[in-house]
Amino acid sequence: MGRVGKLPTKVARNHSFTMENGHTQHSHSYGDVKPKLISRLRKIEGQVRGIQSMLEDDRYCVDILIQLSAIKSAINKVGLSLLERHTRGCVTGAIKSGDGDHAIEELMDVINQFTK
Repeated sequence: MGRVGKLPTKVARNHSFTMENGHTQHSHSYGDVKPKLISRLRKIEGQVRGIQSMLEDDRYCVDILIQLSAIKSAINKVGLSLLERHTRGCVTGAIKSGDGDHAIEELMDVINQFTK
């Protein structure tokens, strides 16, 4: 964990496998929840636009701060969901394939970055 802020580049960023036709396919540990994550991010985008409107309309500071807090919470939920999927999928796979040390180092670096 000596490289705070930098993610290692040695660990593969996704899982790859070769199909019968010879093409390489990539899968991410979040694939099964991807539509849900995209939907959440679109809602967050709408909330950000709402705050822009609130500022333009000179709304009360506390109301704006409450909305900012809601956005922060929503983004954290998306991040925690991805972090859990990465840990249960990518990191677990790397450990099983013998590349666990690198995957754990990367996981600890990203947790450190995420919790700043």
